[in-house]
Amino acid sequence: MASTICTLFESHYHHGVAALTNSLYKNGYRGAIYAGYRGSLPAWASSSRADGSVHWPGATRLKVADGLDLHFLPLETDYHLTNYKPDFMLRLWDGPARDAGGMYYFDPDIVVTAPWHFFEEWISCGVALCEDVNSPLAQHHPRRVAWRRYFGKNDIKLDFKSPIYVNGGFTGLSRENCSFLKTWKQIQEVMAPQIGGLNRSSLTGTPLPAGSSGPFAPFGKTDQDALNAAVEAWEGSLSFAGQDGMAFKYGTSLMPHALGQPKPWKKNFILSALDGRPATLADKAYWLNLDGPIRNYSPMQIKIRRFTILFAGLINRFYRRS
Repeated sequence: MASTICTLFESHYHHGVAALTNSLYKNGYRGAIYAGYRGSLPAWASSSRADGSVHWPGATRLKVADGLDLHFLPLETDYHLTNYKPDFMLRLWDGPARDAGGMYYFDPDIVVTAPWHFFEEWISCGVALCEDVNSPLAQHHPRRVAWRRYFGKNDIKLDFKSPIYVNGGFTGLSRENCSFLKTWKQIQEVMAPQIGGLNRSSLTGTPLPAGSSGPFAPFGKTDQDALNAAVEAWEGSLSFAGQDGMAFKYGTSLMPHALGQPKPWKKNFILSALDGRPATLADKAYWLNLDGPIRNYSPMQIKIRRFTILFAGLINRFYRRS
């Protein structure tokens, strides 16, 4: 099955796109990666050239390595990019990726550590999703009940399927399950008035209205809560990986995900260690995936940062938060 990959980024998150791309190449992926972005392209993409083959205004293409092309697609949406994922994937399937049999979205703060053939096999089991660090949410958890009440008033029926609460940073699916994206998109559009519009997010940018964030707010995680509501609204097959999938706990890591701030490319590991906070598995995975075909740092910068992670680890052998 010919599959494709996509991501969304702006500002300094281009550093994550570089590591994600390198990790995919290292693990055997060959094909196209579509990166929707706002703002300007990074210096490491300066050799990209106009790309008329994808029929997307302003698109450019960077040949990363033999068999791997990175397509940069400028975006004009006013959505917060975290709320644009299903729209972007559907637009790709209607346009540049119309021939793809499968599609995968990865947040740009993820790196892949599992062989690519595993991901290809995964989507044959259903829509591929990964459990979040804040999972589980029981059937009658206040947030799940709030989703059912809210969408029920809008003629969308939710049926509880699992206490697993999934992370919004990854979705993989075959074309035959494309209707899942349409459900997710519809759920977000119905959610929009409750959060003040899809230009808002709990992450960055325009904050959510008062009372719309917090552990019991139904849409405090915006796209992620909408994704989990879509899990209950959609009637097809779903395939969940556990928390170890994104390295939220030790186990079989598939794609370490660097949650929160600062991101691995901005983190001062020595200061974090002195504050009792060791480098995470995702931090380490990021700096181990910068030796690929995309070079967004010099070899010396990479060596220095890796050394600081090792030194910080020595500090945390004796001092860390309980």
